[in-house]
Amino acid sequence: MDTTDGHSHIAPDVLCRYAADAAREVRGVTGLVGRHGGVKIEDGSLELRLAVEWGASIPDVAEAVQRRVTDYLGQMADVRPASIDVVIDEIGAP
Repeated sequence: MDTTDGHSHIAPDVLCRYAADAAREVRGVTGLVGRHGGVKIEDGSLELRLAVEWGASIPDVAEAVQRRVTDYLGQMADVRPASIDVVIDEIGAP
């Protein structure tokens, strides 16, 4: 984090790690998959690529991830993403 004249900058990699940590806390998420640790930041928006457990309600998991990531980034970094897109890339075996 850089500080100059009372301003701070949090590196995108740190925000990605925060978002990944928050997503993993959501029930039904088994992990993040893909390049960049499953999280990408572009133009103030986040994309999370998730693996979920078999039987989990995908819409419910996605909504819970969006809420949790928004809350976590707000608390930890005072950041509000323009949008949070959740992509389900894997579903666990039954």
